[in-house]
Amino acid sequence: MSPAPADDRRDGPRYRVSAEEKERFARDGYVHLCGVLSDDELGAIEAVYDRFLKREIVVPGKDLCDMSGDYTKTFEQYSIVNVMLPRRYHPAWQGNLYEQRAASIAAQLHGPGMVIDYDQLLAKRPFKTDAVFEWHQDQAYWPVLPDSRTATCWLAIDDSTLANGCMRFVPGTHRGPLRPHRPLKNDRGESHTLLTDVDPARDEIRPVPIRRGDITVHNERVLHGSGGNSTSGWRRAYIVAFRAAPTVVEERRLGFTHSHNDEKTVLEQVGFADGDAQ
Repeated sequence: MSPAPADDRRDGPRYRVSAEEKERFARDGYVHLCGVLSDDELGAIEAVYDRFLKREIVVPGKDLCDMSGDYTKTFEQYSIVNVMLPRRYHPAWQGNLYEQRAASIAAQLHGPGMVIDYDQLLAKRPFKTDAVFEWHQDQAYWPVLPDSRTATCWLAIDDSTLANGCMRFVPGTHRGPLRPHRPLKNDRGESHTLLTDVDPARDEIRPVPIRRGDITVHNERVLHGSGGNSTSGWRRAYIVAFRAAPTVVEERRLGFTHSHNDEKTVLEQVGFADGDAQ
């Protein structure tokens, strides 16, 4: 893990991204930013996060699900607790410090006009070696639209390590074509999860362990995934994804909200048959 940055990178609602980090994001399709939130600043966010895990904040339907398996599991059986659109179900969270700093990062990486497309919580339970997030490109889940600027900010609530399932990337794949994806189960009605193939002989797999309060930011087309959690602690992550404002407007016009409760899957909306995304 890289060392934490000096406090002067954090300035109220802003976080300063260096020129080198901008270059790495453009080259690799992702970048690791250290110390976006201090431990003290994480306290208020962590308290709300754990209210979701305790189910004190109600999340209806499939927006609370297990991303490692299928929709038939009970909550206690989930390996990866997935909460879609937490800011919808807990409006008081909107505009929190993490959202503000992530917005400043998205603007530095892509310029003006970036807005929140969706947010998400992903928590891997302790001793869940099957808490694997399959290899995928986010674009496979979304309508393909002309303005593809994306900054998906992934905040570590806990230290994210090789042992508990940190993020892994295949750098540079955002510059290639979208790979064929297929549902984890028979169809999207059984499991929301899509996956694609990665060849270790051809693809450079780069694990990215990060500290609590660090983030990774990635492009919509870079291949990424994560392994299981073999430790005694949770591996909690909080995602806020930014896209260009016209892209989000068009998504909503198509009826696509990133909710797992949507009547249509993205594959249906953009005309792909299962396993035929391209």
